[in-house]
Amino acid sequence: MPIREIPKERIVEAVAVACRDAACNLPDDVVSALDRALAHEESDYGLYALDKIRRNIGIAHDNQVPLCQDTGLVVVFAEVGQEVHIVGGLLEDAVNEGVARGYTDGFLRKSMVADPLFDRRNTNDNTPAIVHVSLVEGDAIKLTILPKGGGSENMSALCMLKPAQGADGVVDFVVDVLERAGGNPCPPTIVGVGIGGNAEEALLLSKRALRRSTGSAHPDQRYAKLEQEILERVNALGVGPQGFGGTVSALAVHVEKAPTHIAMLPVGVSLNCHVARHKEVVL
Repeated sequence: MPIREIPKERIVEAVAVACRDAACNLPDDVVSALDRALAHEESDYGLYALDKIRRNIGIAHDNQVPLCQDTGLVVVFAEVGQEVHIVGGLLEDAVNEGVARGYTDGFLRKSMVADPLFDRRNTNDNTPAIVHVSLVEGDAIKLTILPKGGGSENMSALCMLKPAQGADGVVDFVVDVLERAGGNPCPPTIVGVGIGGNAEEALLLSKRALRRSTGSAHPDQRYAKLEQEILERVNALGVGPQGFGGTVSALAVHVEKAPTHIAMLPVGVSLNCHVARHKEVVL
């Protein structure tokens, strides 16, 4: 297969458009999940919160304004075909230029600080993005863009379980994370769970899990059953929409897995708030 050339500028513009689009337009799979939540919520306060959430989605879409004032830290999963050559620059530079253009031209809130501890000065263009690159077959680039709000990201968690704790230990840990999180991640949430690998891969798997269509089941029936068990336990907590109480605390639980060491059972948890923004671009 001949090498296909993709200009850097094409990546820049695609990322810029995707950032603006993701900020204002919630994906159909998330909207459908929220509509199902409205049909199943039993609490008056929960229904009130879900109604306002649903109205906000419509207002943002109709007026092309951000769904939330926290327009997020941009996480990008880049699947790069091995038959692709980027002309004019590097992939990560192109992504960051696209983020800067999208957030500046789109008048989106800039939330990134260059130094995490001491200076905490805003970079003023929402860069840098966090970019995860994987090489795949083919001559295309697929970019999955997830603007990640700080409130839900702050509720992330990692636990290095003992293998003997098994599925029950996984369920108990994830449910405990959601119980302690309460209303902080702006529920109803989408829960990403990564199982296996090592410490960093478990958390990365949990973030990858958030890319799935909301409510889709794991292809392995054992893990699909685990997803459903966690979802039922989380919704039984009574946290409810926006933490006001109710029967819908989470819209979905998505599990991703990887091989691990015989002495380990790493489990990572990443949460999306109900504004579960994601945008996929194929070049």
